[in-house]
Amino acid sequence: MGWFEGMGAIFGGLSEWMFNGDAFGLADALRQNAASVWVLGFLITVLGGLAVMWLYRTVTFTERYLEQTVMVVAYLAIGGIIFAGVIQRFYLSGQPPWSTTLPPFLFLIMTWVGCSYNVKLRTHLAFAEFRTAMPAKGQIACLVLDALLWLGFAWVVIVTTFWKTVEAAANFRFMAGTNDVMQWWFLATVPVAFLLLSGRVFENLFADLRNFRAGAPLIEQAVIGGDA
Repeated sequence: MGWFEGMGAIFGGLSEWMFNGDAFGLADALRQNAASVWVLGFLITVLGGLAVMWLYRTVTFTERYLEQTVMVVAYLAIGGIIFAGVIQRFYLSGQPPWSTTLPPFLFLIMTWVGCSYNVKLRTHLAFAEFRTAMPAKGQIACLVLDALLWLGFAWVVIVTTFWKTVEAAANFRFMAGTNDVMQWWFLATVPVAFLLLSGRVFENLFADLRNFRAGAPLIEQAVIGGDA
């Protein structure tokens, strides 16, 4: 089966999942069309990243506060659940069983959305001390390589985690300690987080190319926790 036929089968399974709640067809389509999955994932990584970059530029709130808001809410939720669980365990009748299984999923969300935020701040793959000693062409070459590496990482993660998300939905995996909370609800946030990361990568790349053409400085000292 060719790439386009495989993509058609994948979209057919996706529509069945969305409208009928049945992920088995999509899981089968992914298994039978592995090559198409990777091609489609590449297109989603690139086109989705450009769409996210457009969203950042159009809606200023998302540009400045989206990742920070998600990270803070997830962090406070983790702290609140753990604090309440300790009180319930030692002073009340006992903690709910999901209080030890939900925080790791919230930490998953906080971690990968935080990765997107730190790509924005350029605190990953920085090597500023080494790169500032290079000529401008060497600096832009390193920055373009950074962008390609990040897009490659995002491509791999988006494809593999989407695959795992569909498998969890097809097998009706519930979060341990609950009867009606599905694991895929949380797993689905990982490919979304890496789409946000792709948007930050394109944002940085286009800014670097503009600075290179204008002769402006390309490498700045990154500060973890600082504002871009």
